[in-house]
Amino acid sequence: MKVIELTGWQLEQITVGERAALAPPGPGELLVAMRAATVNYRDFVFARGGYGRESGALPIIPLSDGAGIVAATGPGVTRAKPGDLVCPIVMPQWLDGPMRDEHRRATLGGSVDGVMAEQMKLRQESAVKAPQGYSAVQAATLPCAALTAWNALAGVRPGDLVVTQGTGGVSLFALQFAHAMGATVIVTSSSDAKLTRARALGARHAINYRSQPEWAAALRSLTGRGADLVIELGGAQSLAQSIRAVRTGGTVALIGVLSGAKAEIELGRVVTRGLRLQAITLGSRDDFEAMVQFIDRHRVKPVIDDHRFAFAETRDAIAAIAEGKHFGKLAIEF
Repeated sequence: MKVIELTGWQLEQITVGERAALAPPGPGELLVAMRAATVNYRDFVFARGGYGRESGALPIIPLSDGAGIVAATGPGVTRAKPGDLVCPIVMPQWLDGPMRDEHRRATLGGSVDGVMAEQMKLRQESAVKAPQGYSAVQAATLPCAALTAWNALAGVRPGDLVVTQGTGGVSLFALQFAHAMGATVIVTSSSDAKLTRARALGARHAINYRSQPEWAAALRSLTGRGADLVIELGGAQSLAQSIRAVRTGGTVALIGVLSGAKAEIELGRVVTRGLRLQAITLGSRDDFEAMVQFIDRHRVKPVIDDHRFAFAETRDAIAAIAEGKHFGKLAIEF
């Protein structure tokens, strides 16, 4: 079968390869014909060796987010049937509860082979059925970006003020989910054109952080108060503004480090105002299924960039996410 392989720690060493066809599924297993994948910024970091000792052995199949059709099932399978559209979960052993060390040891497209293969064999408990009416490309947006946004919004109530940064996959899912929860959403970006599109998705306010670098003050001027929750995706260059933007007792959900992984934190402001800094990484299989139920109930549709990549263009898709020109998820169709 055809696969995409990373044979060295640089983008230029992402190539189309061949591996042996998979054997029929055994007890409790699914054989899935993969149909689509999407790219996360972590895939760009990974391809350049950015995860160090947490990376798997080369050659390795990249990307963590995909979807496919169940082609066959092994004995004892009850969670899916042939013809179902399913998503592999990114950490196949994280079924419920909080993340533990053993979950992180097996991460698709990281420590173990990812989704860029014509077929995958999965344990039935490590796959989740796609939302009703979703295409394979739409379903492939969910395992990392959507689930991370979903868990960052835990506890959001109607009337809360939520800020999300940028217009990539996590941010736009956070916008859509928070809007569906009844929250007021503010989006920051350096592009006025992208901010206009974010408004169409439900953002109440939009702030260009390039023309208004002190965007926390702009937020308070617009709303008259601090945010209940800030979805922090920028990292080093945006964390200080996020801390200033959140209300006393509010939360900054730390997800991305796009502008750098080392930041100076105003500890006095954090302590005296009782702020909560909460790191968010993915979620469990049970979290994923709860999110799918929410998506079905509120008919949330993922935002996918207009340009679609072919299987052999995986290297270009990974490179494109670092350029930051996309709006929503970057998708690969098999």
